[in-house]
Amino acid sequence: MQTILRNILLLMLFTAILPVKAQDEGYLAEIGVVGGGSFYMGDVNSTSLYKNTNGMAGIVARYNVNPRFSLKADIVSAGIEGDSQFMDGSIPGDAIGFSRTIYDFGIQAECNFNAYGMTSWNGSRRLVPYYLLGVGLTYAPKPAENVFAINFPVGLGLRYKLAERVNIGLEWTMRFSSSDKLDVTSTLAGTTLNDPFQIKGKGFKNKDSYSFTMLYLTFDIFARPCDCN
Repeated sequence: MQTILRNILLLMLFTAILPVKAQDEGYLAEIGVVGGGSFYMGDVNSTSLYKNTNGMAGIVARYNVNPRFSLKADIVSAGIEGDSQFMDGSIPGDAIGFSRTIYDFGIQAECNFNAYGMTSWNGSRRLVPYYLLGVGLTYAPKPAENVFAINFPVGLGLRYKLAERVNIGLEWTMRFSSSDKLDVTSTLAGTTLNDPFQIKGKGFKNKDSYSFTMLYLTFDIFARPCDCN
């Protein structure tokens, strides 16, 4: 996992320094809203994507360094849940589940596969795919216990310039957390989902993760300074 993240980061840095035509056009930043679905992967769901999908919503801001490279920040509230009675393996003790809300604040670096913009003569395209890598903070309040964790989002997206100052997009990210307590439950006796198999692991092994699939709508702000004649 660490090797994959390192290679993605190096590719992003290479993309960011590529020469790009017409950097004076367009806008410096975007701000908007996001909404979509979220699901969890951990002790009671280790293999199934989109299992027990919940809703998510938030706000997003993006700083466009150039038409191929952007920095984005988002604040999201999402639901996650799981239940051991629906998994292929067995957890010791009776079936047990959880459901909770998480709050995610993240910063991501995005690299477009093509220059993004309205002007076609300089190679920009209105519809471009991109990939991203970042870091974030996860907060999961009670019912069981308050959990704070670092997360590392990795994902892909597609953005489209609907009008000169209006953008829409679709994005999928998997957010790998540093905690194994996002699915923790509280019982007076018996098994909980806090490390039910008693298997320790280094790094991200045996840690919880979650995924966002989100649609977003953003509006361009702050026209880019132009020194052209």
